[in-house]
Amino acid sequence: MGSRLTPEETAGLLCEKDPAFREIVTSVGPPPRRRNAPVDQRFPAIARSITSQLLATSAAATIHARVVDACGGRVTEESILHVGPQTLRKAGLNRTKAEAMVELAAMSLAGRVNFDRHGRMGNEEIAREITAVRGIGPWTAHMYLMFTLARPDIWPCGDYGVRYGWSIVHNEDDIISEKDLKGVGPSLVGVQSATAWYCWQALHVFRAGR
Repeated sequence: MGSRLTPEETAGLLCEKDPAFREIVTSVGPPPRRRNAPVDQRFPAIARSITSQLLATSAAATIHARVVDACGGRVTEESILHVGPQTLRKAGLNRTKAEAMVELAAMSLAGRVNFDRHGRMGNEEIAREITAVRGIGPWTAHMYLMFTLARPDIWPCGDYGVRYGWSIVHNEDDIISEKDLKGVGPSLVGVQSATAWYCWQALHVFRAGR
C-alpha cells in the first residue's frame, strides 16, 4: 500500500498540486524513500512514538534511550511487560505513556493489535486498532502509518509542526488551524505524507535562519 511514485516524482506532483512548495522542495530536495518496516520493528516503532508525544526531539531521544536500557537493549512486547510501568516511569515516561506502552504490549501478545497483518490492512482500520489502546491518540497512529508502514496518504493535520510549516510555506501571518488544514487534505491525495514532511522541513529551515 506504499506509494508507487519515486521521491522525485512525489516532489514534482506536490509542486503541481501546490506551487507554494516549490521553494522548499528546491531547497531540501526530494523526500526520503520509505519502506514498510518488518513486523518485528513495528512494536518498537510505536513504543518510540509513545515516548515522543508532546516532547522536544532531544528530550524524547534521551528518555527513549533510558527505556531501551531498561529493556536490556531491545524493546519488545515481552521486555516491556517484564519491566512494567513503574520502571518505565523511572526511565522518564509519565504515567499515561508508561501504561499505554504496557497495554500495547499486552494487546499485541493477545492478538488484539495485529502487527503481522498491518501491511495488508487499511489506514483507518490500523488507526482504530492502535488508538483502542488507552493513551495512544491519532498523532501516534499517524506517525506509525507514515514512518513505519510508509503510507503515502497520511495527513497529520493536528501536528503543530505541520500546521506551523504549512503557514510558513504559504506566508500566512497566523498558524493555520487544525480544522482548516484538515480541509486542505483532499487536494493533496497521493502526496499527503510527503507534504507533511516538507512542512516539517520548512519549519526547520525557518528556525535555523533565525
